[in-house]
Amino acid sequence: MKQYSHLTIISYIVGPTLIVVSHLGSLLIFVTGLSWGAVLWALLLYVIRMLATTGIYHRLLTHKSYQAPTSVLCVGSIVAASAGQMGPSWWKAHHMDHHQYSDQKEDPHSPYLPFKGIKGFWWSQAGWLFSPQFFPSKLPSDVESNVVLKIIDRLHFIPTVALTALSYYIGGVEYLGAFFLSTTVLFHCVATVNSLSHILGEQPFTTNDSSRNHWLVAFLTLGEGWHNLHHAFQWSARHGITVRKGQVAYLPDPTFWFIKTLEFLKLASKIRMPSEPELIARAINRNCQNSVFKARAKTSV
Repeated sequence: MKQYSHLTIISYIVGPTLIVVSHLGSLLIFVTGLSWGAVLWALLLYVIRMLATTGIYHRLLTHKSYQAPTSVLCVGSIVAASAGQMGPSWWKAHHMDHHQYSDQKEDPHSPYLPFKGIKGFWWSQAGWLFSPQFFPSKLPSDVESNVVLKIIDRLHFIPTVALTALSYYIGGVEYLGAFFLSTTVLFHCVATVNSLSHILGEQPFTTNDSSRNHWLVAFLTLGEGWHNLHHAFQWSARHGITVRKGQVAYLPDPTFWFIKTLEFLKLASKIRMPSEPELIARAINRNCQNSVFKARAKTSV
């Protein structure tokens, strides 16, 4: 942690603290109950903040799967930070470490190292946040060089606190409990990409790790659960793609639909996706690939 100032360290430590507070705050719903309005508020906050995490933090900021105005990146980062997902520098740093060392010793949240089994699952789901692994080895220079993004990173807790206050203002303790519940569920659903998507599911593409496609994780995270495709093509704006019997199949990917909506609104451009030949070439079942290529050759003749 030599690279961090004392203020940065304190700022980052606030992150896990807020997640713990959210877990405890979720217990309020057992006292207040949840009206349909509170349920809709929790669901709305979940979807918007999940899309900011997946579509902005992950596919735009970290992997540059598409291009967008700086205003979209900054506003999206504020929304993602309000979900308790920390700031843009912290988030990108950890995710890049994950890809560079996926399921190896240096991976910050692998379910296989340093623990396996139930301990490994807990480590990848949440345990690593309360260890020295929580502090990234190096912050990304491109994010750190952007003054606005750097400020959002260091003050990442302010959007969360502001949304807490707004929830209370709108509906009192009941909506406050709904906010905490939404934040807690979102935290754990995002974490299932670290845990379950490296344990359960299909591996249609060749990668150097245990990343997998899992439909339940994809549903909960609006498309991020198609994790094997993501590790095979990190830069792809669409994760919902697989290969079945030598044929490319497209899977539901709400985050990709969100990106296409931004494109329709002239707020996104240069969306990147692998071609079908690239997908087939990376698929594991080579026999199926060969049959497809032969069939295509006969058709073209």
